[in-house]
Amino acid sequence: MKKGTKILVAISFLVVFVNLLAWFMPGFSDGYRQYFFPVLTNGFGKFTSKFSFSVGEILIVAAIIWCAILFFISLSRFAFFSISKLSRSLEKGFFVSYRILKKITKPLYSATAWLLVLISVIMSCNCFILYHCSSVDANMPVLDEYSLEELATLRDYVVTKCNSLSKEIPHDANGNVIYEGDMAKTATEAIAGISDLFPALKGDSVSPKALHFSDFISQQYMQGYYFPFAMEAGYNDTMSIMNKPFTMCHELAHTHGYILEDEANLIGFLACIYSDDVVFQYSGYLGVLNYINNDFYKAVDKSVYNSHVKISALVKHDNEFLTDDSWTTVEAKAIVKTATVKKAATTFVDTTLKVNGVLEGKVSYNHVVGLIMEYYKYSPELVENPFMLASN
Repeated sequence: MKKGTKILVAISFLVVFVNLLAWFMPGFSDGYRQYFFPVLTNGFGKFTSKFSFSVGEILIVAAIIWCAILFFISLSRFAFFSISKLSRSLEKGFFVSYRILKKITKPLYSATAWLLVLISVIMSCNCFILYHCSSVDANMPVLDEYSLEELATLRDYVVTKCNSLSKEIPHDANGNVIYEGDMAKTATEAIAGISDLFPALKGDSVSPKALHFSDFISQQYMQGYYFPFAMEAGYNDTMSIMNKPFTMCHELAHTHGYILEDEANLIGFLACIYSDDVVFQYSGYLGVLNYINNDFYKAVDKSVYNSHVKISALVKHDNEFLTDDSWTTVEAKAIVKTATVKKAATTFVDTTLKVNGVLEGKVSYNHVVGLIMEYYKYSPELVENPFMLASN
């Protein structure tokens, strides 16, 4: 075995070993997030934040091109070798071409092997290990379930807040929200504002970035992405504006090591509602409205649902994923049908979560309802509390 191969094998075994530690020793992952992961955020994250564009998207495009070249050259090599064996009259010419391609593919295969090992190291450090950290509710009583009455109280409270805040937000003639501040900067300040609640949020944050391929992201019905290999918090710039503050804070939570989706939702929610910016406060409540409202809608019959606080028309408008005009533009540019893209994206996200030990898959996003319930019930001093208001 050559020296380079030995190093590759050694690194591969080390990656497997570290991931096994993360799976079976939760304390290892917690210590990693607390002491080592911030170094990556403050170092590599700060570096990629200097670029106005998404480095993560560039790396994905580069990977696709690399794979296409590798596939084409490998296929050509196989074709020339096969033809040289089948046709003796052309054997010499095709065999020479095969030898040339063999010389080209050898360093290409070697580089690919190194890249795969590098990717496994980065993904383990910036993603896989973090899936096995202790839950954010580790210091609270575990809330396995909650009553319908509690869910109704929380739902009505969030709807009331949305209805009230929607009237405080400036809208243009078309009913769209107007925002003139620096949203990315406000998002990093909002995250820092709740660092006492979540210690891993302490320290500098990366700067959220608009994704260039936001139209394609919209077809996936995704609001944002955390790129572990670039330490970036990317958000869908095509979606309606009121989705952006919550999404930015959600993705920033990932860059601080809170990798589970329900926990990132909780952090995004609290960061927004604690912000001094009313648009962020509104976005925070809108960000969890669908989760809570859908849970309540499924739990009761239609007459009971209709007897509770109504969601105003303005809130419904502000809570759209994309406007009709945006969807028209997205569909006009689409190369692949949206239904196909959405199905593939859902399968990818669901599989990724399950492989990393989140057995509920994409459904785990909905667990934010239970987490919010826990924070309101067991930490009533955090924010205005719906259960205390209801009892009064």
